Amino acid sequence: MTRVEVFDPPMCCSTGVCGPSVDPALARFAADLHWLFNLAQQPQAFAASTVVKTALQQCGNECLPLILLNGAVISQGCYPTRDELARLIGVEPEPPGQVQTGMKLPVIQTKCC
Repeated sequence: MTRVEVFDPPMCCSTGVCGPSVDPALARFAADLHWLFNLAQQPQAFAASTVVKTALQQCGNECLPLILLNGAVISQGCYPTRDELARLIGVEPEPPGQVQTGMKLPVIQTKCC
């Protein structure tokens, strides 16, 4: 079984899509990750991962987002595109005419922002 882990930089809320400067790459990547897997948030994983702790000690938050595949770093410092994500995971991306555009992310109600 393939295991992909994404360690995002600090955000004001779990979605990262609030506040005055929403990162469009984050919204796009979240939709792409949702296309590939179900997106889940596990902040306790930062403390449990030796790979992540080492990367943070060596590079600080600049290594985030940090994406692991089966425990090994496959991307750091940026969100890969859907094509890059598919290539890294080893699956075929959808043909250009079939890629969903305007995919809406779930709205999570929070009082943080």
